[in-house]
Amino acid sequence: MRGKEEMMGLLLGFAEEREEIRLVTLEGSRANPSIVPDSYQDYDISYFVTDRTALLASDDWLERFGERVILQKPEDMELFPPELGSGFSYLMLLADGNKIDLTLYPVDDLDQYFADSDGLVEVLMDKDGKCKREVEATDESYWIKKPTARSFDDCCNEFWFVSTYVVKGLARGELLYAIDHLSEIARPNLLRMMSWRIGAERGYTFSVGKNYKFIDRYLPAADWELLLSTYVQGGSEEMRRALQTCYALFRKYSRETAEMLGYAYPNYDEQVTRYTEAHLT
Repeated sequence: MRGKEEMMGLLLGFAEEREEIRLVTLEGSRANPSIVPDSYQDYDISYFVTDRTALLASDDWLERFGERVILQKPEDMELFPPELGSGFSYLMLLADGNKIDLTLYPVDDLDQYFADSDGLVEVLMDKDGKCKREVEATDESYWIKKPTARSFDDCCNEFWFVSTYVVKGLARGELLYAIDHLSEIARPNLLRMMSWRIGAERGYTFSVGKNYKFIDRYLPAADWELLLSTYVQGGSEEMRRALQTCYALFRKYSRETAEMLGYAYPNYDEQVTRYTEAHLT
């Protein structure tokens, strides 16, 4: 695998050669000072160009960066509508294991780009001095946020309400229906509550990572193992255990969060637990 110095040399060397590319930024984990670097990090690069016509006309210029395993162009797909606004992106997994997410933006959209940014941006090249302010990469937008009393109640309501869909799916023998509701809605709210409990204890000046990937650093080992066990969903019995474990963890973390923040603990737990017992006995 080519190292960072070589990859950045390729990406910046190409930008230096092309007259239409006026500014280059680095985003994502490689711009995050809180992330320990590793070889799996993407090179999230944006080129700001005066004219994209030549670059969009052919993908041949991408060969500069190396042999590809696969290329995806999200803004050129039918099944998945584009969500990038004026950007056009090339997501490349290279044969040596490196991954480049390269986006072309009109240079006139630079202000909007910074306005929409999550803060993890580093300016690598600015041929025309267009950045009039110093840009310092920060992951502050991903820090744990202290919930309001309303947000706390909303999270509790969503977890317990959606759990009834899991119960219904299990009662009907509709396993995929139950799995989807637990995985896509109920458990994410458990993770949200766990992060709030962590923030209430440790403060709100750090992130637990995308997809809560660092949350294990802040959980008791026993709770981490219980959380992992909820991902075992191979059959009805496993799903029932996963649901009950999610109940127990959510109950623990929401009660502790409510106590630490001085919020009222809602009665959804008691009522939905009774409903579950009535339909899954």
